Amino acid sequence: MVIVADTNIFLAVALDEPERPWIIESTTGHELAAPQVLPFEIGNAIVAMGKKGKLEPTEVLTCWDAVQEILVELRSIDLRSALNIATRFGIYAYDAYFLECALSLRAPLLTLDRRMKRIARELSIVVLEQP
Repeated sequence: MVIVADTNIFLAVALDEPERPWIIESTTGHELAAPQVLPFEIGNAIVAMGKKGKLEPTEVLTCWDAVQEILVELRSIDLRSALNIATRFGIYAYDAYFLECALSLRAPLLTLDRRMKRIARELSIVVLEQP
C-alpha cells in the first residue's frame, strides 16, 4: 500500500518524537509518497527550529541527514487542484499539496496535524490514526 506522509511525520521520526515508534510500525512494509515540495518544506521547518533555538546548528544538518534515510517517492501534483483545496478550506497551499497527493493516489494520509486530518476526512481521504 502507498501512504502519503506529511512533513511532520518525517520530522517526528528524525527528531525521535514520542510518535516515532507508532509511525515506523504503521509504515513498515508500505511505500511512502509525498509531493515534490517535501524536501523544501523539511528544510524550511528544521531551519525555523534552529532559528527558534529548538535545534542547534549541527542538529539541523543531523536532522536533514536522518530524513534522507527515509525512503519516499516524491510525486508531482495537480497544483490547480491543490490551490482549490487550499482556498476552499482556508489552509496553506503546502498542506493542500499533501491532501491533493493523497487524493490523486487514492492513498491514505499520515499526518499529526488535526486540522489536516479533519479536512482529509471531508475530502473522503482515509486517515491513518494512532490507536
